[in-house]
Amino acid sequence: MGSPDPGDAPAGDLVVAAAPDADEAAPALPAAQAQPKKKATESFSSKLLPELGAIAGLLLVILLVILRLPKIDLGHSRAFRRRRVMNWLPLGLTYSFLYMARYNLNPAMRELAWLTPSDFAVVFGVGTITYGFSFVINGPLTDKLGGRRAMLLGAGGAALANLAMGIVIIMALGVPPGDFPLTPILAVLYAANMYFQSFGAVAIVKVNASWFHVRERGVFGAIFGILISLGVYFAYDWGKLIVENVPLEWVFFIPAAVLVVFLVLDVVFVRDTPADAGLKDFDTMDASSGDDGPRLPVGKVFAKMFTSKIIMTIAVIEFCSGFLRQAVMQFYPLFVGATSAIKPFIMEHWGAFLCTAGILGGMFAGIISDHVFDSRRGPVAALLYGIMVVGSILALVLFTTPAIGVIALVMSLAVIGVHGMLSGTASMDFGGRKNVGVAVGIIDGFVYLGTGIMSLTYSFTLPDTAAEKVVAENWISWPIAMIPMAIIGFILATRIWNAKPKAATAAH
Repeated sequence: MGSPDPGDAPAGDLVVAAAPDADEAAPALPAAQAQPKKKATESFSSKLLPELGAIAGLLLVILLVILRLPKIDLGHSRAFRRRRVMNWLPLGLTYSFLYMARYNLNPAMRELAWLTPSDFAVVFGVGTITYGFSFVINGPLTDKLGGRRAMLLGAGGAALANLAMGIVIIMALGVPPGDFPLTPILAVLYAANMYFQSFGAVAIVKVNASWFHVRERGVFGAIFGILISLGVYFAYDWGKLIVENVPLEWVFFIPAAVLVVFLVLDVVFVRDTPADAGLKDFDTMDASSGDDGPRLPVGKVFAKMFTSKIIMTIAVIEFCSGFLRQAVMQFYPLFVGATSAIKPFIMEHWGAFLCTAGILGGMFAGIISDHVFDSRRGPVAALLYGIMVVGSILALVLFTTPAIGVIALVMSLAVIGVHGMLSGTASMDFGGRKNVGVAVGIIDGFVYLGTGIMSLTYSFTLPDTAAEKVVAENWISWPIAMIPMAIIGFILATRIWNAKPKAATAAH
């Protein structure tokens, strides 16, 4: 899902991971080598087990809450429900681990002491541009191939790209910096990784569009949010622990190996439709309902989506989400790391805190969408954007106080909930089973456009010298820039308050 995704954008991590300023840099290294390993103060188990236990406990509580909710009876048999879980669970976890194989560049490049911020920018920029434009190709391709094949392509390609990046790291270590063109090679390989990564969100939404009725998709949106949140946790906290405890190349090899395992599980368990799994297909009552005609040409599908007021309104809302999500996820840690105004407790456990916030946001959005707002997505998006409006204003007032950590988490909860509800759910509703790949491609393309504008905005407005960065008040443009985006997203979300998909007429 998600998307994710998150999340799901590469921009955030690379900016956070930027190398120190020239006047703060470590002494020049005689050969290309990783930063010397610090003696691990915490073992894998001492840090991971408590966090995993807390997250598992939260998921258990959420499962119990879901089981206690009033059922939306659509006539699904117990066998169908079991098979559906077997379908989305390996698919969804594959999506989560794609995040780990996407953001692992951050801790890896942070360890390579001789790389500069401009090196980061090159690799990140090429990857982000590739990711954004890949949706134009991979959206229609997923509609044609099916979500299962698309996810297999994505997981397999990302695994190979990560394997290649790990091998390149081995080759680069111990070689004088000028003798190995690490930056251009990583840029090409990371771009390849991001191309295959872009299959993930489209594939998971495409598959589940045939397995979830419109009345159930709020719950799927919640699942999508959980998967994004787990992916963020794997990326931030597991990646950090890997580079602190094992040779650097394993930050690429481990995600590659995990993706191969889940690729095999997807081959065994995942099917595009209930009929492919030996069950009976059913009418999901989305925008493709009643359309039994031939598939429209890709150009006509794009024209149909770009002329849909609802799809384009959702896309612009998600543009704002792309800006806000990474503004919080990447610049809160950067702000805390650069200044001494705030105690870094939340930042030290940022992955786990983000995971918890995202899970709660996704579940809140999904449950109230299906059980309070009759499976309408607009009211949920408006409510969560209202939280972001208040949060961004409070951030402006309180960003130099410890309260900013809690504000950042609440805003993360809200924006992940919105992203799961719109990119993960509304795209299915209004794109329909036949065209959901194109719909997700357009919407997620706007997400990454928003992320790009965010990066450009802060590159011009935030402090860029060592002396300026340590002064918390110099970061005031960080909360200021979030306020108009939150207001625009809120206003647009109210415009789709009553929107629900209408059944299609057959294409001729």
